[in-house]
Amino acid sequence: MIDRAGLGAFLRHRRESLQPEDVGLPRGRRRRTSGLRREEVASLCHMSADYYARLERERGPQPSEQMIASIAQGLHLSLDERDHLFRLAGHHPRTRGADSEHISPGLLRILDRLDDTPAEIVSELGETLRQSSLSVALTGDTTGHTGPARSIGYRWFTDPAARKLYPPEDHPFLSRMYAAGLRGIVTLRGPGSRAAYLADLLLAQSEEFRRVWDDQEIGIRPNDTKRLIHPEVGALELNCQRLLDPQQSHALLVYTAVPGSESYDKLRLLSVIGSQPVGSDLRDEAAPGRPAGW
Repeated sequence: MIDRAGLGAFLRHRRESLQPEDVGLPRGRRRRTSGLRREEVASLCHMSADYYARLERERGPQPSEQMIASIAQGLHLSLDERDHLFRLAGHHPRTRGADSEHISPGLLRILDRLDDTPAEIVSELGETLRQSSLSVALTGDTTGHTGPARSIGYRWFTDPAARKLYPPEDHPFLSRMYAAGLRGIVTLRGPGSRAAYLADLLLAQSEEFRRVWDDQEIGIRPNDTKRLIHPEVGALELNCQRLLDPQQSHALLVYTAVPGSESYDKLRLLSVIGSQPVGSDLRDEAAPGRPAGW
């Protein structure tokens, strides 16, 4: 049962304790609000300002689990705070661990400060949970996929467009890497896991996947340098730094180029050009301690 008074008080306290810079927003010169404005929180949570205001004022219908999850992420709540919010709204808290999509506040704070760098937060199956604006400009918006196609490894074997950003000579290695990475996760998570489900789908749908899967390879690591061919700026060579949240099995991937290099200049140009539609994504990294490629 929803606790309207408790829910409203908790939301107000969390909103007032956050500053714009905590969530990647500009402060502005004439700001008088002690914390975030309601409309700012509503934008972060992908809902109308009126709907969010009614929750704080203890009005309106019971919010859905999806809405509560969005509020928890928008307010940068910890897992314990997220679970508390679910209970106040009359719902059971969502799962933790490998299947959870709730990003830790720490990873979000880092990503919020990387708007001039290609960076993204991904699950262990290569599902994009959040991207910086320059990441969208580099690889396209990869957060909008649904179902199995959310995984870059699944798209690699089922959607030819997923390969367009990569030089053709790199494709065989990436195929082996994705298959080996998925094998490692299936072993880690077990036969009833989402990883096992993806493997079964790919075995049924992709002849190439069946071939490389039968090779029984494991532990194939990404190359130090990632090569891409962007439709607007051409060839790039990038390195990837990885920060792991082991509690949630999420990784923050940050792509950089050597200062003064041609790729460095092209990233700067991309930051000016902005987002352009591209056919694939740059997901061939794994978090430390996780199987490569997923």
